[in-house]
Amino acid sequence: METTSVSKIYSLNKSTYINLRWIGIIGQFLTMNIVYFVFKFDFNFYLTNLIIFLGILSNLILIYFYQKNILSNRASFVFLFLDILQLGTLIFLTGGILNPFSIFLIIPSVFSSSNLELKASLTLISLTVLLILLLTFYHVELVYPGKNMIFVNMYYYYAIPTSLIIALIFLNYFATTFGKESRLRKEALDKLEQVIAKEHELVSLGGQAAAAAHSLNTPLSTIKVISQDMYKQFKNQNDTKKDLELLVSQVDRCSQILKKLTLNPSQDDNFINLKLSISDYVSEIIKSFREISDKEFIINLSQDSNSFKIPKIIEIIYGIRNFVGNANKFAKSKIYVSIKSNDGITEISIEDDGNGYPKDILSKIGEPYIKSSYYIDNPKAGLGLGIFIGKTLLERNKAKVICRNSKTRAGAEVIISWKNSSLKNI
Repeated sequence: METTSVSKIYSLNKSTYINLRWIGIIGQFLTMNIVYFVFKFDFNFYLTNLIIFLGILSNLILIYFYQKNILSNRASFVFLFLDILQLGTLIFLTGGILNPFSIFLIIPSVFSSSNLELKASLTLISLTVLLILLLTFYHVELVYPGKNMIFVNMYYYYAIPTSLIIALIFLNYFATTFGKESRLRKEALDKLEQVIAKEHELVSLGGQAAAAAHSLNTPLSTIKVISQDMYKQFKNQNDTKKDLELLVSQVDRCSQILKKLTLNPSQDDNFINLKLSISDYVSEIIKSFREISDKEFIINLSQDSNSFKIPKIIEIIYGIRNFVGNANKFAKSKIYVSIKSNDGITEISIEDDGNGYPKDILSKIGEPYIKSSYYIDNPKAGLGLGIFIGKTLLERNKAKVICRNSKTRAGAEVIISWKNSSLKNI
């Protein structure tokens, strides 16, 4: 489940990008024609409309000749490159950097920073900066109504490209950062959905297994009684004694396997109670860990005064199990679990006697794909994906989850709490 980096697949949704381009092209067409016919500005009307037509043509090519529903990083780069050149040419023909619509030059590169790979984004940013500088010194002057030219103070004139370049850098930096975080979170949520799908599949299979275990109990008990009687009768015969001992041991092993199946708290069937209290949830989960762990689990139920029952919910089971598993993984020898409930709230506290959360990631606990610099070589150290999944699943079921270092012990502490009114309505 763990991964060391964000996905390397960079792409744009074709239909979304086409719609955005149509909005831009229509805006260009309306602006040029309104300014020319209504406000009587003087510029090369036919050449500007030809440039707009080329934009329309490129969009039609994208619609009818690019067959994929998703634009690859390369295709996205090419069309965004064309967008910058097309808009830059229009601004060149209509006053250069003093054209108030010159701010739109920075949009394609910002768009690429949140969706495309770094190399493509840097190329588009460089192109945009170059165009801003060229449009500052080279452009066709825009003739205003009455054949007048506009003159501005040189400080103000050079402030415009400077501010555009600064805005370009900052916006692209933020777009790159947020784009990366968005992809990381999307990957983590995809992992979460995979976990839930797997848990639902296991519940379905587990229900069938539990039903089979229930049905097999009677014939298995009969086999066990007969095999034990045969062992008593033939235990003095060496040629059959070993075979009978093996038969009895295998029957006992089958009994243990069936017992575990019927006690599995994540399975819903006609033979297992469909509702449990929170303390029952926790007790069953800890019981499963005690079978495989050498750590000591210390449970405190003394303040559990209002243990009403709720339906079995896979997300709650997985979330609690995940945090108990983390405590078992990082504890030195002991895990402390306490349940507090009253008329208002129900709270589970899970503590361990390990080293606790590293200080450099403590404020980020609950986010996916985080790595502490203190435990780079520690094979137990993960990327925080398990905590993210467990926290998200519980919060989706109206829980409040706090992850912190314990105030009373050396290790980590997780507090999961519900308002009883919310828990009863899940």
